[in-house]
Amino acid sequence: MFDRPQRGERAILLHVRIGPPPYREDHDEFVALADAAGAEVLGELEAKLRNINPRILIGTGKLDELKHLAEAVDAELVLLDHSLTPGQERNLERALSRRVVDRTGLILDIFALRARTFEGKLQVELAQLEHLSTRLVRGWTHLERQKGGIGLRGPGETQLETDRRLLDQRIRQLQSRLRRLTRRRGLARQQRRKNEVPTVSLVGYTNAGKSTLFNRLTTADVTVADQLFATLDPTLRRVELPLGGAMVLVDTVGFVRDLPHELVAAFQSTLEETREARLLLHVVDCSDPAHLERAENVDEVLSQIGAAQLPLVQVYNKADILGIPPRVDRSESGNPTRVWMSAATGEGVDILLNVITDYLHLDVICGTVILSVSQARLRALLYERATVISERLLAEGGWELDVEIDRRGFDNLQLTENLQMKADMVNGPAVGH
Repeated sequence: MFDRPQRGERAILLHVRIGPPPYREDHDEFVALADAAGAEVLGELEAKLRNINPRILIGTGKLDELKHLAEAVDAELVLLDHSLTPGQERNLERALSRRVVDRTGLILDIFALRARTFEGKLQVELAQLEHLSTRLVRGWTHLERQKGGIGLRGPGETQLETDRRLLDQRIRQLQSRLRRLTRRRGLARQQRRKNEVPTVSLVGYTNAGKSTLFNRLTTADVTVADQLFATLDPTLRRVELPLGGAMVLVDTVGFVRDLPHELVAAFQSTLEETREARLLLHVVDCSDPAHLERAENVDEVLSQIGAAQLPLVQVYNKADILGIPPRVDRSESGNPTRVWMSAATGEGVDILLNVITDYLHLDVICGTVILSVSQARLRALLYERATVISERLLAEGGWELDVEIDRRGFDNLQLTENLQMKADMVNGPAVGH
């Protein structure tokens, strides 16, 4: 086994293709990932596979070609656009005598570069350690007992087990810290619900223009760059709506195809802001020829984090590049499904704000609730999760409340607390409120 260098940015890329021909944008995306990680790309190869070699992923012929190219350009590492098992990664490194980094490792490295907040750094470290935990064995081959010889009789598996214990301890420590931060986020969300400030979350493929749109709507100064994962840490800002009231807009990390499951798991606390949103704005780069596939990738991640059932409006950004004027597409029932606009120029921003306002107002249920003395807990929940417009004490005991609550909150309380309205439910804000 070669001595694995700790540094090195001189790389060659191996594009692994299985199945039908890929989009050219998939090739360009991997090149952009390498660039975002700071790699100096010296060459590229493509491997079209009918069957996966369980030992080295690719065929022996392609392996020889890859090795010759690496030697010819004096590359220090090989980047693969595919996930590798620990064994495949180990075998490829042995055969190539160079570091090998798969797609998952590359994305984790970019996230490590981008993390700025304390929570973001914790989440990235957790994802990296969980990814590393399955690959520890390769780092200790120089300590194996089988080598023998004076000065080479190392602790072998004993050292490996010690290292794993230290790794497990650090993972548990990170998970504990993130749970505390999750509880803190939960308290903040609870306060927003109490103040009846709905959350609207921006989601979308990386580099689709979410941060540009966020800055346009909030006059914030979130980093905008023409690169993948320019924004990692979530940002929340209050936005006043045209017809009164406000919302909290959340800018989240961009998604990407084959997003490592380690990242999805580690970023659960951050992604809760998306799961708890009243409305999702799915920002799509409509000028991207592969935008439909990209949208499907985002939908897959939303399913992974439990947000697939949330109300969603697609925001077709960069419509100015296609020469399409701002407009709203609606379903047969008249609900907005897609807004065409340009975050860069600001065209269509007013249309988007009106769509958000209409949706948030239409998704409110108003009515009167009668509660008995035994339902004091439900009364407390209504004060916490709804807007109580007025309250009257009943002569026989109990309370009569006029409330305004979002539909999802009503459905939840109806299911868990048997909440019932006295009169027919009315959509829209209460008269005079």
